[in-house]
Amino acid sequence: MKKKIIILLIITATTGLNVYAGSKNTDIGQKMVNSALISIVDKNNHEEIKTDTQNLPRKHSGKIPTLNTVKEFINKTSEQQTQIDSAKSISDRINDALKNNNAIEANPEATSQIVNVDDCVKIALANHPSIKFYRSSAEIYKSKIAQAWADYFPTIGAGIEYSKNDNLIFNAASAASQRYDMFYMPTLSADILLFDFGKGKTKADIAKKTYLASEDNVQMSINDVIFGVKKAYYHLLFAQQQEKVYRESVKDFETYLEQATAFYSIGTKAKIDVLTAEYNLGKEKLNLIRAQNNVKLAFADVNNKIGIPDFKNYAINENLETRHYEINQEEITEKAFQMRPEYLAAKKKAEASKLLVRGTKRAFLPDLHAFASYEAGGQRPGKDTGYKFGGNFSYKNVNLLLLKKQLDESKATAKRDDAELEMIRQKVYLEIQQAYLDYKNARDSIPVAELAMMQAKEQYDLASGRYKVGLGDAIELKDAANTYRNSELDYYSNLMNYNISVANLERVTGMPIVPEETENN
Repeated sequence: MKKKIIILLIITATTGLNVYAGSKNTDIGQKMVNSALISIVDKNNHEEIKTDTQNLPRKHSGKIPTLNTVKEFINKTSEQQTQIDSAKSISDRINDALKNNNAIEANPEATSQIVNVDDCVKIALANHPSIKFYRSSAEIYKSKIAQAWADYFPTIGAGIEYSKNDNLIFNAASAASQRYDMFYMPTLSADILLFDFGKGKTKADIAKKTYLASEDNVQMSINDVIFGVKKAYYHLLFAQQQEKVYRESVKDFETYLEQATAFYSIGTKAKIDVLTAEYNLGKEKLNLIRAQNNVKLAFADVNNKIGIPDFKNYAINENLETRHYEINQEEITEKAFQMRPEYLAAKKKAEASKLLVRGTKRAFLPDLHAFASYEAGGQRPGKDTGYKFGGNFSYKNVNLLLLKKQLDESKATAKRDDAELEMIRQKVYLEIQQAYLDYKNARDSIPVAELAMMQAKEQYDLASGRYKVGLGDAIELKDAANTYRNSELDYYSNLMNYNISVANLERVTGMPIVPEETENN
C-alpha cells in the first residue's frame, strides 16, 4: 500500500510538471502542481514576520496548499516525523533568537505623527543649532554698523566735584585763604566729531559689507542644513525599502524551506536541499536584522540633521520615487553665481578689503572736533560759573611707521581676498559640473536598473516555478533569488541617489529646483 501511494505521488508530480511546462497559468496545471507538494512546517512553532509589501515589485509569495491525505500518511510514520523535527530544528532556533531580539520589531514605539521631507526641512530650519549660530553672528556684525557711525555722535560728560585745598607754604598776606573748599556742581561737557575725511564712513561701509557677507553665511548654513536633512531622509527611505525587501525575502525562503522539507519527506529531494533552505532562510533573517538596525540608525541620523536628537514617535509616509526635472547645465551655472551664498559672501569680503585700503590711507588725515563745557562752582556752591566752547584739528596717536605697515597689511589682505574669491568661483563651477553629472548619471541609471530588476524577477519566477515542481535545485533558486534581491536594492539605491543628486544641485546652485509637473501647475 505504501509503495502504491508513493508511485501515485510521483506520477502526479510528473503530470504537474508537464502541465506547468505547457501552460503556467492554467487552473488544471496549478491544481496538479499543488497536489504534488505538501507543507509540513508546524505554523504554531514559528513566529510569522509581518510585512507591508505596498509599493514593492510583487514577488511570488503564495503558500502552497497541503495535500491532506499525504500529510496524514506522513504523520503516521514515526521515522519520517523524526526527520521532519530534525529538519525544523535550525529554523526553530533562528526564530527563537529573532523572537528575543528587539531589532525584529519594525516599530516598537507608538507613532503620534507622520512627517515627510518638507516637514523635516521646516523642523530643521526652526531648530538646527548651526543656523542659530550663523544668525547670531549676523546680528553681531549688524550691531557693528551702528558702532562705526557712533563716532559722529556727541560724547557727553557730566559730574560733580569737590576738593579741599591747603597751601603748605605760609604767606601772611594770604593766610586767610590758605585753606579753602572748592565745589563744582555740576560740570557738563560735550564733544562731537564734525569731519574726519570719510574715515568713519569707511568703517561703517566695511561693517555693512561684513554684515551682508554674514547674511550670506546664514543662507549658506540653511542650504547645507536642507541638503543634510534631505540626504538623511532619502537614506531613511532606502533603509525602509531595504527592510521590506528582506522581509519579503524571508517570507519566500520560509516557503522554500517548507517545500524542500516536503520534497525530502516524499523522497523526491535529498536532505541537502533542506539544509540549504535552512541556511538560506537563516542568512536572510540575519540580513533582515541588519536592515532593521539600519532603519533605526537612519532615523537617528534624520533626528540629528533636523536638530532634535531625541525626536520620537513619528513615522515616514513616503516612498522613493522619481520626479522629472528640466535642468539646463548652462542656465544653472549662470544662476549659481548670482545665488550661491558662499560666492556672494566671498565677493562682499573682497569689496570690504578694498574699502579697508581706502580707510587705512585716510588714517593719515586729522579729525575736526567741536567741544563745549559748562561749570558752576567755587568756594561756595553756585558762586562762580563758567563755560567754554571751540573747535580743533587733531591727530590721534600718530605713528607713521605703524600707519604705513597697516596700509601694507590692508593691501595684502585685499589681494588675498581677491584670490580667495577666484578660488571659490572655480570651486563653485567645479561643484556644479560634478553635481550635474551625478544627477545625469543617476537619472540615466534608473531605467537601466529597472529593466535589470524586471529581467531578474522573470528569471527568479522561472527558477521558483521550476523548484516548485521539482525540476530546479536549491542552488539555482538561491542564485536567482540573490540576483533579484540585489537588482531590487540596486534599483532603490539608484532612486535614492537620484533624489540626493537633485538636493545636491540645490545646494551647489543656492536655489530650489522645482519638478516639471509642479511648474506646469
